[in-house]
Amino acid sequence: MVLRREPTARQVRLAVELRRLREAAGLTGREAAALLGVSSTQINQIEYGHTGVSEKRLRSLAAHYACMDEAFIDALVAMATDRTRGWWDSYRCALPSSFLDLAELEHHATYRRDVEFLHVPGLLQTEDYARAVFSYRVPALPSEDLELRVRHRMQRKVVIERPEPTPYEAVIHEAALRIRVGNRTAARTQLARILEVSEADHITVRVIPFDLDGFAGATNAMMYAGGALPKLDTAMRDGPQGSAFIDSEAQLGAFRALFRKVESASLDPERSRDFIHQLAKEL
Repeated sequence: MVLRREPTARQVRLAVELRRLREAAGLTGREAAALLGVSSTQINQIEYGHTGVSEKRLRSLAAHYACMDEAFIDALVAMATDRTRGWWDSYRCALPSSFLDLAELEHHATYRRDVEFLHVPGLLQTEDYARAVFSYRVPALPSEDLELRVRHRMQRKVVIERPEPTPYEAVIHEAALRIRVGNRTAARTQLARILEVSEADHITVRVIPFDLDGFAGATNAMMYAGGALPKLDTAMRDGPQGSAFIDSEAQLGAFRALFRKVESASLDPERSRDFIHQLAKEL
């Protein structure tokens, strides 16, 4: 069996969930291997995402682990048997794997949420805005690499533009709307883009204004993607060492609560559109 050199985040997530099920059952990897009739090495490879697992073996493992959650098992089977080769595969070896993992995550998400304080969310960015963001990197990216990143970010929008789009909600601080990442023309075009997409039934944009009293959550930027079940949701945070995917149930619950808190502090969608209109007039 050929081992995966670099499992995708989705493949790793499946592996993590299978390991959690085994540990919850109080079984060692060696014991699980004996129940399945395979080597402990094979269980390790499955639980680290280095090799796949068939539907038959997955359901057998779930039975041995006494998992009675049929909806959860079915969701894991769907992850294990998925053979999607999405548009992001054309960027493999050309962009860091985190770019591909994010696109794949969005493709499968049942809904998407963003909270941003300093930048317009990637799914709402115009080409000029994205190019300005990537151009600010130090050391500077070669022009070819920069354009690859811009093109990839523009293609990510398919999830909110396809015939059956993913429900999307963004909470954006006024700071992100006022900072001129590019020039005045680019800023005006970016605001117009946000206003345009916010009219869609499946897209909700909310704004947190500067003059809001008692708002201390400006460090809580996040991206949240809904899974087939809440326990399969994924949150993403950017840090000094790059982006990190978060999937523990306790942390996911905290992120959901945090989003509700930030959302409740924002303007409603209609007032948010009026607010953005006013900002555009000032440019």
